[in-house]
Amino acid sequence: MGTPYRADAVDATLLLAMNRAPDATTVALAETTGLARNTVRARQQRYAHEMSLRSFERRIDPAFLGYPLRAFVVTTVKQRKLAAVGQSLSEIPEVLEVQGLSGVADLLIQVAARDADDLYRIAGVILNIDGVKRTNTGLVMRDLVSYRITPLVERVAYRPASAAR
Repeated sequence: MGTPYRADAVDATLLLAMNRAPDATTVALAETTGLARNTVRARQQRYAHEMSLRSFERRIDPAFLGYPLRAFVVTTVKQRKLAAVGQSLSEIPEVLEVQGLSGVADLLIQVAARDADDLYRIAGVILNIDGVKRTNTGLVMRDLVSYRITPLVERVAYRPASAAR
């Protein structure tokens, strides 16, 4: 699931700089971090090779595209049809991401919708997928903690070398 290499303090320093200035050049990142330009470039190439960085599309707000309503659809499926259900979900444009769960449900599906009627339609499309047994939809009322990674990167950047695992 993850990358085979684990970030060290140099990676974390570079990632923090890239987070602050995503469009910065290699030279600018080297100047900002105090790292050698070749080190910065080599690390960036490794990130690309290992797919350590997520895609640009995670930065696009669905509301900007006309989909201001977000919801989570907790879904129970027939286990033997899980792969087919996943494939069907990937074909629904409003499905932003799907996580497989253990416990009380099988899938957590994040969707974006234009309005309540659109959400009702999308929930119906999901429920009609062969293999979906039950759904429960929760509307996102507000973000209390938005997706973030910086606190973890800072922990890696600033922890003592002796504390690294």
